[in-house]
Amino acid sequence: MPNNSITAIPGIRVGHAHDEAAATGCTVILTEKGAVAGVDQRGGAPGTRETDALQPAHLVSKVHAIMLAGGSAFGLDAASGAMRYLEERKVGLNVGVARVPIVPAAILFDLGIGSAKRRPDAEMGYEACQNASSAEPAQGNAGAGMGATVGKLLGMGQAVKAGIGNALLDAGGGVKVGALIAVNAFGDVIGPDGEILAGVRSVKKGPVKIGKGLFADSLQLLRTPAGRSVMGLAQGSNTVIGVVATNAILDKEGATKVAAMASNGLARCLRPANTMLDGDTIFALSTGRKKADVNIVGAFAAEAVVQAVYNAMQAARGLASVPSLHDLR
Repeated sequence: MPNNSITAIPGIRVGHAHDEAAATGCTVILTEKGAVAGVDQRGGAPGTRETDALQPAHLVSKVHAIMLAGGSAFGLDAASGAMRYLEERKVGLNVGVARVPIVPAAILFDLGIGSAKRRPDAEMGYEACQNASSAEPAQGNAGAGMGATVGKLLGMGQAVKAGIGNALLDAGGGVKVGALIAVNAFGDVIGPDGEILAGVRSVKKGPVKIGKGLFADSLQLLRTPAGRSVMGLAQGSNTVIGVVATNAILDKEGATKVAAMASNGLARCLRPANTMLDGDTIFALSTGRKKADVNIVGAFAAEAVVQAVYNAMQAARGLASVPSLHDLR
């Protein structure tokens, strides 16, 4: 079977590790031979590690892994497990007395589903590395997407289970662009025709019904006193994180631009996106030797992000009393 995921990009391996009972997990994107990297961080509530090192004016030119994890800020510890895994294999930046693996990371908040006491840690991060392969990664309830949900304006009681999704696009001339996205948005997932594919589930409270169909519209809710009064329920409970990768040649400036253009994909399929309640963060990786225009790579990266978000929603299954689209049909 053809590989229609980010692992079809040379030099990319992906591994998941998770605790289904606790509804949390982590996903590692391994690039042991090194990958030029950039990052775009637009959400107002980020949880990240080593992202400053990816800025074009800074020393580090390549990374050896990217860690995506649940567990809020606790989940950043999963990157330590990836560092240990890589150090054991003598992978990292040679600083003379040691090799230091460069492992940027980003986390999402999933403490409101499952158990808030169990979070991704160094051991889970190490396990994800052990599970890494070039096979097509699992989608939906897997890795960093295990506890992912969307539509949380009215709290977890009206949310929809989301997950992690893959996509791969052909940009022409032998250039490929892949995306791996963990979807944990505050707002709604919007389809290509503007329809709400998933979001806040409609609810009847006494004589008042919020929403006309299966889903309420988060923007419409924000116009109402009821919607504004419950904004605190969504505080810090979100964030969409992910990676786009290409076999095109990019320098750090190019990778940073591709990450920025890829983030535009989130604005196309999530509403609202990049709020103060989200820590939306997208990494970009270049591992190949194909010459390509950075604008073309970025354009396809945004499209790959959109497709990965849709795939995550389709693959997700209900968990911890939070239904998925599969359950609601």
